[in-house]
Amino acid sequence: MEQNTSQRPATVLFVDDEDALAGLVLRVLNADGHEVIPVATCGQALQKLAENQPEVVLLDLRMPDLDGMSCLEMIKAQNSGIAVIIITAYGSIEKAVEAMKKGADDFLTKPFTTEQLRMVVRKVLAKQRLAEENQYLRAELRSRYSMGSLVGKSKKMQELFSLIHRAAGSNARVLILGESGTGKELVARAIHHHGDRQNNAFIQLSCAAIPETLLESELFGYEKGAFTGATSRKQGRFELADGGTLFLDEVGEMSLATQVKLLRVLQEGDFQRLGGNKTIRADVRVIAATNRDLQKAMSEGAFREDLFYRLNVLPVYVPPLRERKEDIPLLVGHFLDNGCKNGAPRPQVSQAAISMLMDYHWPGNVRELENAIERALVLGGDRVIEPRHLPPELLNHGEEGKRIVLPVGSSLREAEQEMIRKTLDFTGGNRARAAGILGISLRALHYKLKELVSKQDVQNLQQKSGFVVQKLHYEDVGKDHKKEENAAKTEDKIK
Repeated sequence: MEQNTSQRPATVLFVDDEDALAGLVLRVLNADGHEVIPVATCGQALQKLAENQPEVVLLDLRMPDLDGMSCLEMIKAQNSGIAVIIITAYGSIEKAVEAMKKGADDFLTKPFTTEQLRMVVRKVLAKQRLAEENQYLRAELRSRYSMGSLVGKSKKMQELFSLIHRAAGSNARVLILGESGTGKELVARAIHHHGDRQNNAFIQLSCAAIPETLLESELFGYEKGAFTGATSRKQGRFELADGGTLFLDEVGEMSLATQVKLLRVLQEGDFQRLGGNKTIRADVRVIAATNRDLQKAMSEGAFREDLFYRLNVLPVYVPPLRERKEDIPLLVGHFLDNGCKNGAPRPQVSQAAISMLMDYHWPGNVRELENAIERALVLGGDRVIEPRHLPPELLNHGEEGKRIVLPVGSSLREAEQEMIRKTLDFTGGNRARAAGILGISLRALHYKLKELVSKQDVQNLQQKSGFVVQKLHYEDVGKDHKKEENAAKTEDKIK
């Protein structure tokens, strides 16, 4: 047999106590350039797994020392990324299915041919190496289109990254402007960690989270006995940030009285603890952030003009997510990578779900998107994230024309017809996307069309809908099904 050179050689761990079968596997896979390590027990397999780090495990479910299913779980616990091919006797397919649910990548049923063996090993190696390439490409994307936890390839984000680099190279005060959830704290951290102060403290204080009566003591500290409950001296945030950066979040919520005291520190560079008379100097870079319109607040007398100009030496605007929607797929991948712990496989996201994420206006910005993906990971498991896994506000988003309204007295047939018509109308006739929104498979949608849509229905739907409904005719469903199903495999999912 000619050696297979279409793939890099791999190390294959073969776990089976049948000498004849071991000889066959060795002969076939060695001819293809692979190194085969044969062992007879699960205990030996776990030892070799640690010593040799093979790419593939061929595992017989009937083991002399341990149940094969338990052995599979132990192998996956030791190395979650390894490809496992289950070997099972003919007639035990249900065991193979159970093993696939527990992490196996494929299976062979005895007796199998040499070509079947070659094909399944080739298949799992191709899948494994594609996953490695995807992981490498995702890492490349992160390095090119990210700055710490900030992610984006849009023009606005690239401009923001450039401004962060310039800000990091100076000691100027920065005022970060942007809506809630856009990542203002991440911008502040990026400026700090890319500057000369990166090895010193980054201290954060939310001016909205601290009661006004306590804000001054949090900023400047206090001496023992300064007020009831002050049983010992406490350093303030300015002292703690000496040599580093103090990030004042939501500075627009600060009262006028505290604004005066903050202004003095920015002007003079020193302060006193509450209840003390010792002047303290601290070398602190101040970065402030707000989601308020400070120009409006100044005109209303709620924010001091002199403090604004002290803080606003270098303004940095963080765009809301609706202004950079082209970053959504990249952000989704970033949050999926962060959410998949301990080497768990990253699920795919259906095109219908991506379209829904792109269509939404995101009032909560990146924070809302992160929460949506975290929810989808919990509900969608490790397979494919579909629209039904997304928050209800995304599913209900849109104009009235995207809603399905049924009169009282409508039959179940009419309700299903209207739901299918409206969904297909919304997707422009794209049945793969419509199936994802409806939460059913493409095949199930085709069956529904065949069941519900008669020739008379086609005429009625043609009058109501804005797309070509002739595709919905039940006589066309079978003819178009295979073609669209193949297309959907590449169209309906993204990595």
